[in-house]
Amino acid sequence: MKAYLFPGQGSQKVGMGKDHYSSSSLFKEYVDTADELLGYSLSSLMFEGPSEELTQTMHTQPAIFVHSYALYRVLDKKPDMVAGHSLGEFSALTAADVLSFEDALNLVAKRGELMQNAGEEQPGTMAAIIGMDDELVDQICVDSSKETGKPVVPANYNCPGQLVISGDVEAVERAVEMAKEKGCRLAKILPVSGAFHSPLMKSAYDEFSTVLTGVEFENPRFPVYSNVTAEPVINRNALKENVLQQLVSPVKWTQTLKNMHDNQAETFVEVGPGKVLQGLVKRTLKNISIEGHE
Repeated sequence: MKAYLFPGQGSQKVGMGKDHYSSSSLFKEYVDTADELLGYSLSSLMFEGPSEELTQTMHTQPAIFVHSYALYRVLDKKPDMVAGHSLGEFSALTAADVLSFEDALNLVAKRGELMQNAGEEQPGTMAAIIGMDDELVDQICVDSSKETGKPVVPANYNCPGQLVISGDVEAVERAVEMAKEKGCRLAKILPVSGAFHSPLMKSAYDEFSTVLTGVEFENPRFPVYSNVTAEPVINRNALKENVLQQLVSPVKWTQTLKNMHDNQAETFVEVGPGKVLQGLVKRTLKNISIEGHE
């Protein structure tokens, strides 16, 4: 069975999608539609930059979504199951016909805007902790929060031994110190614009909840594995609730990949810019096939 995976924020790069835009009328149609719906030239940011603007959350998220979904449609493949990393869950939902392209793009654009605003209103940061058991990192977050009186939580379980934490700057910095004291291979602050997947995204959560109310979700054509639960979901109401909870909950990517494999996925296909997810699959699972389409 084949599992299709869609990347999240961090996979963007200037020039993304430019070759597909030139060679595929279908890809071009989706990008042109996105420019029209958004009211600005997303395509110019994707193809020409500048990088500083493309990496702003409010631009990054629509760019990766449009690239991933348009390429998925060009490939015209039929997966048995899908999942997306954080933002990529919207690509997965659209691939499974849970959302229309137009509705998904509007949601992604609003999500990016709200997350960027939340990061400005309540400044926070994220850090990568490499070479340490997840359980120990979880405990470090608890200890740092107690010591500083400020929140820091696990944000991305990316693969065994690679976890990203998120929260208040002081609490994250203390957690990084603790991780180094306990012998992790690498602990470093990431260049991000907010404390994503943490309680500091509460304002984005509240506003996005209102936005979601007016959007119709459908039951998926094939199971969508949710970041929040790492389980396959086939109920539209649960899928809608999960993308809301995702804003303040960790991305359980390691668990998602293992569950997909347990449910007979033997080939994993990354669709979208970059190769980040292919690397995470390699570090999580053995004896499987990995493909990528950029």
